[in-house]
Amino acid sequence: MPTYIHELPNWSRFVWNNAKLAEKLAAVRHRQGRLQGRIEEFGVKLRDEAVLQTLTEEVVKSSEIEGLELNRDQVRSSLAKRLGVDIGALTPADRNVEGVVQMILDATQSYDKPITKERLFGWHAALFPTGYSGLLKITVGKWRPAEAGPMQVVSGPHGRERVHFEAPDAGRIDKEMRAFIKWFNAGQKGLDLVLKAATAHLWFETIHPFEDGNGRIGRALADMLLARSEKSAQRFYSMSAQIRSEQGQYYDHLEETQKGDLDITEYLDWFLGCLDRAFDRAETILASVLRKARLWKKLAQQPLNDRQRHMLAMLIDGFEGKLTSSKWAKLTKCSQDTAGRDIDDLVKRSILKKDAAGGRSTSYSIVDGDAL
Repeated sequence: MPTYIHELPNWSRFVWNNAKLAEKLAAVRHRQGRLQGRIEEFGVKLRDEAVLQTLTEEVVKSSEIEGLELNRDQVRSSLAKRLGVDIGALTPADRNVEGVVQMILDATQSYDKPITKERLFGWHAALFPTGYSGLLKITVGKWRPAEAGPMQVVSGPHGRERVHFEAPDAGRIDKEMRAFIKWFNAGQKGLDLVLKAATAHLWFETIHPFEDGNGRIGRALADMLLARSEKSAQRFYSMSAQIRSEQGQYYDHLEETQKGDLDITEYLDWFLGCLDRAFDRAETILASVLRKARLWKKLAQQPLNDRQRHMLAMLIDGFEGKLTSSKWAKLTKCSQDTAGRDIDDLVKRSILKKDAAGGRSTSYSIVDGDAL
């Protein structure tokens, strides 16, 4: 059996090599400032759209890391409703979607409020509104009980799971979480809040205080401290989306750190690199927001019926799969002939274009804004 960091004397008194991290931390902080400065040049409507896209990614990808597939349209609609962003018709959201959205918004919109045991219990209850994780009934809104057995942190498909580490016994959790919450809420002089976000995530994941949902709550806590580091509730990058794309490395670093000593320099170095790559991803989101704005500006000059406006909105927001006349008819509840006329009209006006031949049905894409 390996020795885990939570079994070491003076556990949680983490140390790291500031000199090794200084250059990368400075670069990340510089990019944070540049991103915030660039966003300030956006109008309110564009900023709202960027926040909506970013938080949608955060919710969807954080859940994917745990093997949960959420409906993106439901997530986007739930966020839009709570943020007061007008996106037209809203998609009704399931209770599990509403719960994770509530947690993320509480963490990021109320980033300056202290965490408490009761607040964390509320987040956990929001994630599991039925009291079940899949088909398994779990303890909700409380620390995991001793009768739940040893808590192993695993990844991988069922039957081929990989055990990364084992968390402390349930009997230690209340004491461990009291220490964590006190540290989280304190203003550690000289500790950069980006490094604190990384440390908080590692510390919380090590304790693994709940029966399920620890990953999503741990990432929400990191987002909360990143928001504090910027003094802004508006989120324009998603750590969870970047972690999802680096999921193998994410678990590798967690495992290596759990089996090492209290020097977490390598883990912090990876976290800073991951955050830097999240900024690259943010640039893609911002480019998408600007592209949408250009498209709508061009389309505002075009006479469109309600069906055309609805389908173009879906295409601009990122239509999944290929758009065919059959899908058009189904989604707008019209006949195949009407769908064909709607599409032909848009093709003639160079708003839609036929995709390269492939498959039985002709499919269509929206023309780039500059070409409209």
